[in-house]
Amino acid sequence: MSGSPGDAAALEILRRTFGYEAFRGPQAAIVAHLAGGGDAQVLMPTGGGKSLCFQIPAMLRPGTGIVVSPLIALMQDQVDALRELGVRAAFLNSSLSGRQAAAVERALLAGELDLLYVAPERLLTPRCLELLERVPLALFAIDEAHCVSQWGHDFRPEYLQLTVLHERWPDVPRVALTATADALTRREIVERLALQSAREFVSSFDRPNIRYRIVEKLDARRQLLAFIRDGHAGEAGIVYCASRAKVDETAQWLSDQGVPALPYHAGMDAATRSAHQSRFLREDGLVMVATIAFGMGIDKPDVRFVAHLDMPKSVEGYYQETGRAGRDGEPAEAWMAYGLADVVQQRRLIEQSEADEAYKRVSTGKLDAMLGLAETIDCRRVRLLAYFGEASTSCGNCDNCLEPPQPWDATEAARKLLSCIYRVRQAAGFGFGAQHIIAVLRGQASARVRQYGHESLSTFGIGADLSEAEWRAVLRQLIAQDLVAVDHARHQVLVLTEASREVLRGARTIGMRRPAAVVKSRPGRGARGGLRGATTPGSPAPDGAERPDAEAARLFERLREWRRAAASERGVPPYVIFHDATLRAIAERRPASLEALGTIGGIGAKKLEAHGEALIALILSQAGGAGETGSAAHDAMEEAQ
Repeated sequence: MSGSPGDAAALEILRRTFGYEAFRGPQAAIVAHLAGGGDAQVLMPTGGGKSLCFQIPAMLRPGTGIVVSPLIALMQDQVDALRELGVRAAFLNSSLSGRQAAAVERALLAGELDLLYVAPERLLTPRCLELLERVPLALFAIDEAHCVSQWGHDFRPEYLQLTVLHERWPDVPRVALTATADALTRREIVERLALQSAREFVSSFDRPNIRYRIVEKLDARRQLLAFIRDGHAGEAGIVYCASRAKVDETAQWLSDQGVPALPYHAGMDAATRSAHQSRFLREDGLVMVATIAFGMGIDKPDVRFVAHLDMPKSVEGYYQETGRAGRDGEPAEAWMAYGLADVVQQRRLIEQSEADEAYKRVSTGKLDAMLGLAETIDCRRVRLLAYFGEASTSCGNCDNCLEPPQPWDATEAARKLLSCIYRVRQAAGFGFGAQHIIAVLRGQASARVRQYGHESLSTFGIGADLSEAEWRAVLRQLIAQDLVAVDHARHQVLVLTEASREVLRGARTIGMRRPAAVVKSRPGRGARGGLRGATTPGSPAPDGAERPDAEAARLFERLREWRRAAASERGVPPYVIFHDATLRAIAERRPASLEALGTIGGIGAKKLEAHGEALIALILSQAGGAGETGSAAHDAMEEAQ
């Protein structure tokens, strides 16, 4: 901060209301710029503190800050969290009754709101626009601004109409915020929202607390189960699947295996979707199995893992979805099982799309970048950040850094496979799919191979040194490198591409990651290595990590139990009361006075007033060795009341 009166006022709000001693990264500069009336485009990773960048300027400037948010299902939790902090906030969306909406409108007209959250569809109605004309406005915050991009993964047509804000209120500052945007999407945000004069703030896209791991897909559901059981038992997580049917099947299967899981997709009725989302936000340890219909704007801070059973179609989608893990800054994992079918499916979707050729070219480029991330033998984080234009060095916290894959000169194997595709087509006059080609390569004289006389081909048996799984991995990488294509119009027939000629002529070499004959389950618990608050009571400490103080671990669990009771009483999700990171800090420092408690990050004046006595009572009861977790927490709450 520069030390101006405005800077001092912003810092006072940060400390007194939100309970933090200092801004992080570019937050201070963004707050000062918006508070001074400037427009901004903010790119900041999930969990990086984007909300503070518009909430504090809205509280500093005269009038009400209007927040455009695409998901009405999450507005209430966001507003509840602000109200817990003492911020005057409300929302307007279709979930409100006529009487409730009228009450919010009266509060707005009376100048009683610091922040008003509005869905874009509601904002753009003549009634809402006319209502805003009648009140002073502090700023417009357009959250999830990548929704404006037709090239993006979450395109929302109504976002294209938000230029009306600049047209009707040219003197009200606007800020567009997103966690995910490559250079193309950033340019489109500027153009679509008329932000040409806005100052751009780009934070590092790095989420160092997330460990990235991509495994070869063998038995994906059992690999997923091993991943959860080995490293994330009893923890909240999200599992993404490509289809609704797969979501339902996977959620049921996980539940049958003893993992509490719920499905979520657009094919479910609205009431069930809402109930499942509410349970996920308010209960501990649930796993949500979902399509990408679930997740944007999710504020749950203690999601410890995000898993993909199908490959996303772009790096932006992957980054956005994995970014829902570890919003609290604590260790988390992004895990994906990836196989040949993923490559084939994604290319097929692009080829069969009714979009124009320009869109298909952009989509192919985005898919190629995602394939490159999946197949790289180098640091995944370096590859991921490079996509967003950020240089970095090897992270030491992804699978390729921790267990470096073996680079492999696969030129000979590639030539064998390409030759086999060519010879089989030449002999039969038409092509065949992967299973048949691999059978010929491995010298398996199946009935189908014998039917076409392919056991007499020169390529029969030349690949017997590799297993079927290994050949599928080679084929997957050749398709990813556009050296083999799949003709979907002819029952998944493999065909050579123009680029494959160079390989067959010996003019091009092929490097790959060596395929794993057997992919072993690797514990995810190591994601917490060396990080504070890594283990749960009774669990072994990860390699290189110190076991946390046993008393602190017990107190942490008692605090979580108290938080559940407090949240239930107030009708809000537990994280609205306090994040795990705040409870962990309390457990480690064990403050014995309200003054000491108030120095812990995340405890502002309002929360100290509301919960301070209960927390101190619980801490002191722990020091005195009082009863069991549940009853002690309950007694502490009763004492505070």
